[in-house]
Amino acid sequence: MKLDSEKLKYALIGGTILGGGGGGSAEQGKIAGEIALQYGDLELVDISTIDDNALIVTASAVGAPAAPDQYVTPRDYVRCIEILEDNTGEKIAGIITNENGGVATVNGWIQSAILGIPLIDAPCNGRAHPTGTMGSMGLNNVEGFISKQAYCGGNPELGKKVEGFVSGNLATASTTVRQAAVHAGGLVAVARNVIEAKYVKEHAAINGISHAIETGKYFYKGLETSPMKAIECVVEFLNGEIIVEGQVSEFELITEGGFDVGKLMVSGLEMTFWNEYMTLEKNNERLYTFPDLIMSFDKNTGMPITSANIKNDMDIVIMATKKENIKLGAGMFDMNLMKEIEPIVKKDIVKYL
Repeated sequence: MKLDSEKLKYALIGGTILGGGGGGSAEQGKIAGEIALQYGDLELVDISTIDDNALIVTASAVGAPAAPDQYVTPRDYVRCIEILEDNTGEKIAGIITNENGGVATVNGWIQSAILGIPLIDAPCNGRAHPTGTMGSMGLNNVEGFISKQAYCGGNPELGKKVEGFVSGNLATASTTVRQAAVHAGGLVAVARNVIEAKYVKEHAAINGISHAIETGKYFYKGLETSPMKAIECVVEFLNGEIIVEGQVSEFELITEGGFDVGKLMVSGLEMTFWNEYMTLEKNNERLYTFPDLIMSFDKNTGMPITSANIKNDMDIVIMATKKENIKLGAGMFDMNLMKEIEPIVKKDIVKYL
């Protein structure tokens, strides 16, 4: 698929929706996507065309979307690939993103355009998720796997610029990068987990980026009629439902440890989030549980709103769809990873899966 400004427009809005409350802001994604397209032809490649032995790397951003001092430049994303290749001696043959989201869907576009490395339509996950391990396609369960991760970010004018390379156990390496994001002011660009294409073919969310583009097409088709029609078109495409329309109340958000954590109420319905929306309940009855997709929209404009941008008294629409209706990578089926959510949002998760 040839990527152009129209596809970018669809990818940004569709990615934000599939971010499920996280995945970064579409405004930052737009900047990155436009820079990538300025370099010339950029294609989204089907992974079936990639040799099984080719080395694939995941492009990501790690941090808390609401952190006030977050700062990552396009150069930081490219620098991560350079740091990774310099420290491993391995030649990267393809780039995938870690997830969908306003920024995440276009992760890898700049690196692909500048470095000429194929951009592959096989994200680690077809929705957004909070931890790096969740976006590692089950590599945490591969005995002896060594995670190699390069990171870069932070505002040098604030003395927060950091870059580095870490190699080790996947969970430990991911935690180290998360702490680097904290020191950088809330966000770092990351290139991680060099792995053969054969593994990606078996464990990634295949065609997850083209799915985001299709989601965006349906949104904008509906928006030609009205904001509400845009939301309804997305709901129909994703085989979901509109749960509630109403005003946000009791909104709480705390940024700590490189994550945004909180909850909100809408017309008696309670939602929790850990970057992404995790639970949706009405009268203490669980309706949807991560990795089901739960998403909020501005009722007046129809535009999707991430958890980091929610405010009290905002008029929003909440939609949701079951996990079977979106594209998921192997990390979303690991109950040990799902259990990690429970102490963060103080809700049962695994029993509902």
